[in-house]
Amino acid sequence: MAFKERLKAARTNKGLTQEQLAKQVNMTARTIQNYELGSRKPQKYEVVEKLAAALGITPDSLINNTDMLIIDAHEKGGSKSSRDVKDLVSEVSGLFAGGEIDDSEKDEIIQALNFAYWDAKKKNKKYTPKKYQK
Repeated sequence: MAFKERLKAARTNKGLTQEQLAKQVNMTARTIQNYELGSRKPQKYEVVEKLAAALGITPDSLINNTDMLIIDAHEKGGSKSSRDVKDLVSEVSGLFAGGEIDDSEKDEIIQALNFAYWDAKKKNKKYTPKKYQK
């Protein structure tokens, strides 16, 4: 189940409209609608925490490990890192299509690749000219 489906299910179970939830978390109803349609996802973990608190659930019940990796990448390195990790995860997920591997092993492989991505990014920083470093 994707984030959009989990959010909508939790909101309807709580008996809230999109507008009511938006007011509770200090967002617009359009933002909640975009989350539920799947056209957008939260960029920061604190947004997921706010939504979960308003719905009376844990943040982990709203997002899966893959979503967490993407959010973490956005917080660490911005939208480019977020896109890179999202592409990496989708490519790796494609490797398992039709194969027999359980979700925990798949998550471990994705976690290892995510670690390798950030390790390579850190090592490559020393080769980046100073004028391009942040």
